[in-house]
Amino acid sequence: MSKSTRGTIGVYDCQVLAHYKFEGEQYIITLSSAEIASETKPGQFVHISVSDALPMRRPISIMSVDVENETFDLLYKNVGEGTRQLAERKIGELLSVIGPIGVGFELTDNKRPLLIGGGVGMPPMIAIAQKFQSDSSYTPFTILGSEVPFPFSEKAADNGVNYGGATHTMPLLEDWGIECRLASLQNYEGAFQGYVTDLAREYLTSLTEDELTQVEVYSCGPHPMLEAVAQLAAEFNLPCQVSLEEFMACAVGGCAGCTVLVQTENGPAMKRVCVDGPVFEASTVF
Repeated sequence: MSKSTRGTIGVYDCQVLAHYKFEGEQYIITLSSAEIASETKPGQFVHISVSDALPMRRPISIMSVDVENETFDLLYKNVGEGTRQLAERKIGELLSVIGPIGVGFELTDNKRPLLIGGGVGMPPMIAIAQKFQSDSSYTPFTILGSEVPFPFSEKAADNGVNYGGATHTMPLLEDWGIECRLASLQNYEGAFQGYVTDLAREYLTSLTEDELTQVEVYSCGPHPMLEAVAQLAAEFNLPCQVSLEEFMACAVGGCAGCTVLVQTENGPAMKRVCVDGPVFEASTVF
């Protein structure tokens, strides 16, 4: 495996080990890289070359890693020419990947993490859940929202707790012992019929005052969803970290094409989502 570096970011030739297609033009691709598997923090992403024919790379969040088998998984949706070409990649092919990139989520000592992911914002939440699976001192609750069929075969949760009609979960998180519920506006069986923030409110109001003091909100998804999550967190006086979605060119901080206005200790400042983020305190950007 070849490697070059720009600072602490590596460039790797990663072999495609698996590639699955799901409804709604969604894909999960498994790539080989001992370095990315071992160094990735939840919320970081890779910049991937989708084919030899298209020079511009595409940024994609890392969904999960397998350190023992030296692999990592990406969930993406076919929405344009770049992801269309990525969807054509076959098992055994090599793809040039830069990563892991960015400032990930800071996993705090608050023992009730509330993970809220919408659409292609689901992968960072799954990455956080993977971190919590081996620590029984945490009681995470995950909400995944989608307006297309979920990219997995959802099933009824083992504990059977009903939050506003939400009874179905993601099997992978269930296997990890992470409680999860699904939300959608598309009347999917077992999913909460509404926004992820509506389901989050149902969950938060079920907690005691002492339990609420241990909640930390982590979220990734479309901008309007993150704004609503930030407002909900402020309403309940909860700390909240959000991972922003932005169009990127270089994705390594050189072009400054993905800047956002962030409130800092020294006043407003333009920050690059790729390397200063993508994770920020919600109160500083909303």
